[in-house]
Amino acid sequence: MQVPPASGVAVASMVLGILGVLGGWCLFGLPCLLAVILGHVGLHETRDNTKSGRGMAVAGLVLGYVFVVPMILLTIMVFFGGLIGAATPSTTPTS
Repeated sequence: MQVPPASGVAVASMVLGILGVLGGWCLFGLPCLLAVILGHVGLHETRDNTKSGRGMAVAGLVLGYVFVVPMILLTIMVFFGGLIGAATPSTTPTS
């Protein structure tokens, strides 16, 4: 019995999910978002068992979904914090 080849998209989803966990905060959640998208594509590719890697696609989806919401909230806080900080006048005392 021959083992079907692994889905490259499923592998990429898992790798991006792990990357999102480890350093997604400095990339504003982009790896997490890509892990979710590629995870769904990987699930579709592995549906009929012509390719293996369904577990990796699920792992990428779980990691992506768990960390995409906090990363989006962090991005919004950084963006609006910068806008509020730039719009607030400086109140330094003059001598």
